[in-house]
Amino acid sequence: MSVRTLGRPVQTQGDHQALQGAFELQGSAQQGELRFLTPLGSTAAWIRWSPDGAELLARGETRQFGSLAQLISQAVGIDLPIAAFFLWLQGQDQAVEGWQVDLSGMAQGKITARRTTPKPSTELRLLLDNVP
Repeated sequence: MSVRTLGRPVQTQGDHQALQGAFELQGSAQQGELRFLTPLGSTAAWIRWSPDGAELLARGETRQFGSLAQLISQAVGIDLPIAAFFLWLQGQDQAVEGWQVDLSGMAQGKITARRTTPKPSTELRLLLDNVP
């Protein structure tokens, strides 16, 4: 997974923000967990969510959030359309205002989504091992 933000989101100090790494995802938009892995395969961060809220476990700390969307917005500085994101992972082209998704590489496990509005512009790239 790669997330690249261009511009200056409110939560960051620089003009660009980029996150990249391997991940394991289980669940749905309503309930699940996401583990970000180090190059050696250990867990760098762990996100769990349910209808009751979401939590981020990283660097020995746990932070609570009202929802997965709120967690992602605070942690990465963008609003990710959670329900559409899970449909994209299933190869379904769900339209979201301000976002363009490219599923043409889905057979090879590649998904690219770009947010053009509102600013900052953001690009999300996924390379999946298990394609639906």
